Parts: sequence; structure tokens; C-alpha cells
Amino acid sequence: MSRICAVCGKAPSFGNNRSHSMRATPRRWNVNVHQVRILIKGRPTRAYVCTKCLKANKVLKAL
Repeated sequence: MSRICAVCGKAPSFGNNRSHSMRATPRRWNVNVHQVRILIKGRPTRAYVCTKCLKANKVLKAL
């Protein structure tokens, strides 16, 4: 599943886990996206939208 918001383009960020000995292992922070039916160019399509865009009413949900 692609974890990129269709509205704002928010994508996962990357960094490191740090153990007690400060050894670094790679990790990623995923974006909180949900698959919703939204109107794009007047047609209902399924897209992944982050929860910040949903709460800010940046999308028009299709019924």
C-alpha cells in the first residue's frame, strides 16, 4: 500500500531507532492515511487521504 496522501502529498519520513548502546537501525514513520471515496474532477474515486486533510475538510467525500 502506498502511504502517500493524494491531497497534500505527505509521505513517510525516515530515521533511526536508537538502542541503549546508541546503535542505529533504520526505521520509517508512516503517515496516517485512510482509503476513502472522494470526488476528483467530479467523479468518485478511491484514494488514500491523510487524517489531517480529512479533519480540515480539504476533500469532498463521495456518497
